Amino acid sequence: MTDVREIPLARARRIALGALGFAAPRPKGRIDARHLRGVVDRLSLVQLDSVNVLTRAHHLPFFSRLGPYDRDRLDDLLWRSGEYFEYIGHEAAVQPISTYPLMRHRMTSPRNWRESRRVEARMPGFLDVILDDIAARGPLTVGELAEGGERSGNWWGVSPGRWALYALHATGRVAVAERTSNFVTRWDVPERVIPATWREGHAVDEHDATVELVRRALRAYGIATVADIADYHRQLQAPVKAALRELDDTGEVEAVRVTGWKETAYLATGTAVPQKVAARALVSPFDPLVWFRPRAERLFDFHYRIEIYVPEPKRVHGYYVLPFLLGDRLVGRVDLKADRSAGVLRVRAAHHEGHADPDEVAPALHDELRDIAAWLGLTDVSVEPLGDLAPALAVAAAG
Repeated sequence: MTDVREIPLARARRIALGALGFAAPRPKGRIDARHLRGVVDRLSLVQLDSVNVLTRAHHLPFFSRLGPYDRDRLDDLLWRSGEYFEYIGHEAAVQPISTYPLMRHRMTSPRNWRESRRVEARMPGFLDVILDDIAARGPLTVGELAEGGERSGNWWGVSPGRWALYALHATGRVAVAERTSNFVTRWDVPERVIPATWREGHAVDEHDATVELVRRALRAYGIATVADIADYHRQLQAPVKAALRELDDTGEVEAVRVTGWKETAYLATGTAVPQKVAARALVSPFDPLVWFRPRAERLFDFHYRIEIYVPEPKRVHGYYVLPFLLGDRLVGRVDLKADRSAGVLRVRAAHHEGHADPDEVAPALHDELRDIAAWLGLTDVSVEPLGDLAPALAVAAAG
């Protein structure tokens, strides 16, 4: 049996950061559609979330890698160019239209039809009513449905119409036509959203789709365990493991050990290893760098949880906390809020990691905060005195 090569943890971090686009310097000059496409292609998908404390979640991964850019241009590209579609990838996500055939087996999976059966059991025939309405009058928002119903606790906190749309979307019977400027979804039938060449052609069976999604996840991550790769597109671990064995047999991937990791890791053949990573970026909670918390702990010794739904007295770091990447380490975290009425980016709390020197972290973090504030049209950065990094950050802000 061939010996498995060992990869030092520091090298694994550089591989991961390089694969996710943090090793290259940010472009100089105007950011255009080519740069934005490059980020989506590298990541394979962009996760969505409705939280808007700072800016929309899908805006941040592009800023982290590119610096300031036109957010309206990004939204036009993602929802109005025809190059991308929205579906359940890693949760709700925008993906290249070429991924649509890879998701067809998921749309027909019994797992995704479970919610349809729940809705049908509660309100027989309701899904057909909603689907007929969309087909006749779409694209429609949930508020424009003729029979959408009112929001109530009996429907898991959303209206029956919204829940029906989620179920129909999961099974591929409706599609997201666009997101409006205030992030409201317009729904339509797939025939009017997804080009026929992708909807009906390019047939891919479940096995081949699984293998290709594994390729894309590993390309995005650079180096990863079975659990990491399975989480990326929300796949089951057993078929992911089988796909990796197949790719190992053909020489596309290599099984390796990463120092300190319990599980075997996989490395795509020919993956670049940056000699140095000089990144400076605030990272969205929904960025692939940190969205799988066990991986963030293994790579960076960074214990991270989103505390939005934690009662305020029990929060450790704050409501909407972004990790701060400096060089090849996550060195701190800040709880941020864009106070648009006052034109201020509020740092409600700032903490540094135990391995990081606050006097080195604070000036770089303040520069990044100043840049993100300007990008968001805010004229000032205000540092509140909460967290062990706040004193040094306040000094950097005053300077």
